[in-house]
Amino acid sequence: MTYTLGIDIGTYETKGALVDQTGAIQAQASRGHKMLVPKPGWAEHNPEQDWWGDFVFICKTILSESGVDASQIKAVACSAIGPCMLPVDESGNPLMNAVLYGVDGRAEAEVRELTKRIGEETVIKRCGNALTSQSVGPKILWLKRQRPAIYSETAYILSSSSFIVMRLTGEVVIDHYTAANFSPLYDIEKQEWVDDLADDILPMEKLPRLMWSGEIAGHINKEAGQMTGLAFGTPVTVGTIDAAAEALSVGTDACGDMMMMYGSTIFIILKAHSMVTDPRIWYAPWLFKGEHASMAGLATSGTLTHWFRDQIARDYSLQDAFPALAKEAEKSPPGANGLLMLPYFSGERTPLHDVHAKGAMFGFNLTHTRGDMYRALIEGIAHGTRHVTDTFAELDQAPRRLLAVGGGTKNSLWLQATSDITGIDQIVCEKTNGASYGDAFLAAVAVGLADRSDIALWNPVVNTITAKPKAVYDKAHDLFRRLYQQTKDIASELT
Repeated sequence: MTYTLGIDIGTYETKGALVDQTGAIQAQASRGHKMLVPKPGWAEHNPEQDWWGDFVFICKTILSESGVDASQIKAVACSAIGPCMLPVDESGNPLMNAVLYGVDGRAEAEVRELTKRIGEETVIKRCGNALTSQSVGPKILWLKRQRPAIYSETAYILSSSSFIVMRLTGEVVIDHYTAANFSPLYDIEKQEWVDDLADDILPMEKLPRLMWSGEIAGHINKEAGQMTGLAFGTPVTVGTIDAAAEALSVGTDACGDMMMMYGSTIFIILKAHSMVTDPRIWYAPWLFKGEHASMAGLATSGTLTHWFRDQIARDYSLQDAFPALAKEAEKSPPGANGLLMLPYFSGERTPLHDVHAKGAMFGFNLTHTRGDMYRALIEGIAHGTRHVTDTFAELDQAPRRLLAVGGGTKNSLWLQATSDITGIDQIVCEKTNGASYGDAFLAAVAVGLADRSDIALWNPVVNTITAKPKAVYDKAHDLFRRLYQQTKDIASELT
């Protein structure tokens, strides 16, 4: 029997899956970590502890608990949150905490300046994406201006998965899908690094070498093998962002397939027929050469349910809280008895791209219960999701089918509300492990142990959530959109 190992580093947890050649999971492990928020609007990880430390722990735990000899693992793939901005020295040692993806809005001034200097139309044409809090280029410019000593010591700027691959193999590489988020440093037509749009951000030699996610970046070196227990010489793929691996795990492979990841954030990937550029959404080359993807993401989703549990439902144990809150919410009718929630607790990413957006719950009266509040929270996330799916439809990119994945798929209330509010049926596959499983599959494809079409056998469909549209939701969605617009100015003035 041969195996592949997939490990995914998320915002709050790292997960690993050891998968055999038939797609069966032989062992799993996970480890939690924290997102650091040193200032409002900032979001960081400690890469040594949260990324590499977790990776080593997962490897050792899986090898120990499975009893599998490391030599039987034929390939390793890693995905991670992204795009991140991590300056490292020549040996790959972090020079500061990693600046996270679009939930970190510290480079707002640099986003505005670069957009004005280059021109939004030029940025979108060349880079495929407007400059937003998701873009890495402005964050590098922030580093240059606000942390000049660190910038001067920087040998490379890495994202999360590229940091792990460098630790494992010594190779400094990045996949095209992740690199496309380094705007304005990546040209989507040329599919290469460029500095003609902004030559003052970073010398090109400090960016990783570009490769495709299905390629082998290198092999486990001796030091990494000693630390992780993995066999010296084991192939390691280039890696990618977690959401892309998650999409792969449920078979998002045909044009028109859309993946909706229910995690700490909602993230959406559509396998597109062609390159689609619009300032409201994101574009990137897909994991394989010659293919395209359109993406979108909310800033806070599952994170909100955890916030609600920790702040509003302290009378329940951590184990009992979510099932109990779901029961309370089920007593509240669709529309949550007139409560509306704006889920913008960390600003908002697509399609608003508003780092100043604020969370709000509107419409309270003395009859409202905690169940109403929790239902309003779930529905607020679903309204934010509909804002995205409606945007795709406006761009003639409505999905052929929608595949749901991630931890949030265990929340039936959330799934049904999302289908009812968006009006879209959702497909749920047998395995919802997500990115770590997709990584293991990608590793198998990379070394010839599986074909891309095999994912339908590895992870078959087991359930469909049928949309049951309701008039109350159409009215609520209109009010949801208006509530944001009518409070936008106030939100921007709040500190």
